[in-house]
Amino acid sequence: MYKLAVVPGDGIGAEVTNEALKVSRAVADVEGFTFETQEYDFGGERYKRTGETLPDSAIEEFKKFSAIYLGAIGHPDVKTGVLEKGILLKIRFSLDQYINLRPVKLYPGVWTPIKDKGPEDIDFIVVRENTESLYVGIGGNFKYGTPDEVALQEMVCTRKGVERCVRYAYELTQKRNRRKQLHLCDKSNVLTYGHDLWQRVFKEVGKEYPDVKQEHAHVDAICMWFVKNPEWFDVIVTDNMFGDIITDLGAMIQGGLGVAAGANINPEGVSMFEPIHGSAPKYAGKNVINPIAAIASAGLMWETLGQPKAAARIENAIAKALGEGHIKTLSAGGDKSTTEIGDLIAKFASA
Repeated sequence: MYKLAVVPGDGIGAEVTNEALKVSRAVADVEGFTFETQEYDFGGERYKRTGETLPDSAIEEFKKFSAIYLGAIGHPDVKTGVLEKGILLKIRFSLDQYINLRPVKLYPGVWTPIKDKGPEDIDFIVVRENTESLYVGIGGNFKYGTPDEVALQEMVCTRKGVERCVRYAYELTQKRNRRKQLHLCDKSNVLTYGHDLWQRVFKEVGKEYPDVKQEHAHVDAICMWFVKNPEWFDVIVTDNMFGDIITDLGAMIQGGLGVAAGANINPEGVSMFEPIHGSAPKYAGKNVINPIAAIASAGLMWETLGQPKAAARIENAIAKALGEGHIKTLSAGGDKSTTEIGDLIAKFASA
C-alpha cells in the first residue's frame, strides 16, 4: 500500500492529474499493488482566498507519504514567482529533493523539429541539482528604485550538494546501461569558483566508476549539440540554473512540453513528481489538453517507488498509443479529449 499526497494545483492541473491517477490504478491492478490518495488544494485559488501558499504543517504531513504528485502551478491572478517559490521551491527545499530528473525521450510517431532525427537519436536523461545554485535566494538590493541601484543574487555550491548529485548521476548511468556515458554540463570557463568545484568532484567521484565514460561540455555547447547531435548524449549532470534551461530545450526536441515528465527526488526521503508544463489556464475545464506528460510523470513515480514493471507498462502504453497513430496530435483540442487519451493509455497499460 502506497500513500500519495496529491496536489492538483492550478489550471489544467486537476484534469491531467485525474488521468495520471487513472492510468496508475490500471497498472496497480495488474501488478498487484494498491495506493490511496489524499488531496491538497494548494495553489492560486487557495492563495487568493487565504493569502497562504504552503504552511509548514503541510511539509510535516508530506513526510508521512510515499510520494507527492503535483499537477501544475501558476495562476493568472497571482504574481509570477509567488506560487512557484511558495509551493514548488518550498517543497523541494524543505524535503531536500536534491535531484531533478528529466528524461528526454522522443516517442515513435511524435514530430521533432530536428531534421532527420528519430526515437533512436533522442533518448537521454538530465540530472539537475535541485536545491542549490542561484535558487537559494541569497542576495538583495541596494538603493532600490534609483539610478544607482545594485542587485545581487549569489550562486551557492556546496561540496555535499554537488557530490551527492554527481554520484546519483554516475549510478543512474550504470543502471541505465545504454552508452555508459556521463556528460558534465557547466560554464567553468566563466563561473570559476562554483564550477571548479563541480569539475573536481566530477573527476574524483568518477574514479569509483571506471566503466562510465566521462565527458564535458559548456552549457552553450550543450544547447548546440542537443539540436545538432542529440544522439551523442546518454546522461547529463548539471547545476540548478543550467538544468532548468537545458531541460526546456530538451522538451522541445522530444516533441514539446506535452510529453515532458519530471521528478524531484530525495533518494532517502519523499519525492515529488510533476509534468514540466505549466497550468495553461485558458484550457482549464475544457477536457482538451494532452495528459501524456502527467501520465509519464506517474511512470517515473512508480519507477522510483520500486515498481519498475508498472513504470514499464506506462512507458510502453504511451509509445504504443503514439507510435501506432491512436493519438494524431499532441496539441490541445486534438482528435481525442483529455479523458479519452487517459482511457486509451490505461487500456494499453493494463493489457
